[in-house]
Amino acid sequence: MTRHHTHTAIYQSRLHLLITFLFIIVPILFLLLFAQFTSVTLGDLTVDFTTSIIRLCVAYFIAVVLAWALALAFSTGKRSHIALPAFDLMQSFPTFALVPLAVLTLGATNDTIIFFLVITIIWPILFSTINALKLIKKEYWEVADVYQLKGYKRLRYFLFPASVPGVVTGSIIGLGEGWEALVATEIIMNTNFGLGNFFQTHSEQGFITALGIMSLMLIIFSINRLIWTPVMLRVYHRMEE
Repeated sequence: MTRHHTHTAIYQSRLHLLITFLFIIVPILFLLLFAQFTSVTLGDLTVDFTTSIIRLCVAYFIAVVLAWALALAFSTGKRSHIALPAFDLMQSFPTFALVPLAVLTLGATNDTIIFFLVITIIWPILFSTINALKLIKKEYWEVADVYQLKGYKRLRYFLFPASVPGVVTGSIIGLGEGWEALVATEIIMNTNFGLGNFFQTHSEQGFITALGIMSLMLIIFSINRLIWTPVMLRVYHRMEE
């Protein structure tokens, strides 16, 4: 009964529905006004923003799968004593120092942009997930052994639920860094479409650039409120249960 009321209060209250509607509609209205009062067309804005969001989503899903797999493999045991310092060293390496090598290998393409986004996003997710797995109490491991949870069942019913809070926390941090890396990488790659192309094209037009920054901030804020805040509330509510 308690779970039902909490679920309703978070996801189905009238106030939440109103706020959700505003978070969806305000960025759209802002982009419409943006196109109305500047020389930038709504089509160009839509293409640039959509292209960048798709790149970020693809990179995020690759990063979260890799991070989760690496966390499971190296969070505990003797391997962790070697792997964790190595991961920490790799995280500290300046990402954009790899630009010449990546361009030489992959070319100035979407693959290069996604590669840089992955190696930007992955580290907060990896370390946060490792931390979540390390916090599992010894008693829980013993219970898993008693019930003989092995293979897929161990992943599905024990390790995955235990790692979710770390994945969510790391995702919020990683995507925050990912947005910054996205624009920078697109500018460096001189892409034809995307936010980097937009800001580079209008770099000498302060008013349009300012509106572009405001649009990006609204979209990021709306995504955080519509997706990550409910997910985080749900995850930590389940942890308390």
